Amino acid sequence: MKFVLAMVGVAFSLGACVAGPVGNPSPPQPAKAVTLDRYLGKWYEVARYDMRFEKGCEGVTAEYSKRPDGLIRVLNTCRQGAVDGPIKTSEGKAKVVDAATNAKLKVSFFGPFYGDYWVLDHGDDYDWSIVGEGSGRYLWLLSRKLPTDADRAALTARAKALGYDVGMLRPTKQPAP
Repeated sequence: MKFVLAMVGVAFSLGACVAGPVGNPSPPQPAKAVTLDRYLGKWYEVARYDMRFEKGCEGVTAEYSKRPDGLIRVLNTCRQGAVDGPIKTSEGKAKVVDAATNAKLKVSFFGPFYGDYWVLDHGDDYDWSIVGEGSGRYLWLLSRKLPTDADRAALTARAKALGYDVGMLRPTKQPAP
């Protein structure tokens, strides 16, 4: 996700120091446990809270895979300006910080700087996911397939039910199937 997390480590680190809009003043804890092997793979960004580090990104995807050291490889891809724009990628790593549920991770794209990555909810068959963190300032809606209008509406409704200001969501344009 353009680096959906490329700058997340820095953004989360600075987030406590910078005032800004909060999309959910009382962010929820993750709704259910995550089976990491099922969460791995490619995700399409359906919508997001638009932040500086993702400005102008379309065709955003994130791919998660296991690393030999036990961490998770994160590869974010973004098309600058349009779904057929130049490709930018960012590679990072994630580690589970809540072994009881695997739903809370820390992600780093910059050395020792890690940001929260919480899988707030996901489909029982891992066909969709809602990702945020503890401040309520960040939100991503993800799908395993190119999203339809119905997918977008269902994920938006679920984010609203979790207490997020869905008026702040920016739909992500994806290439035609």
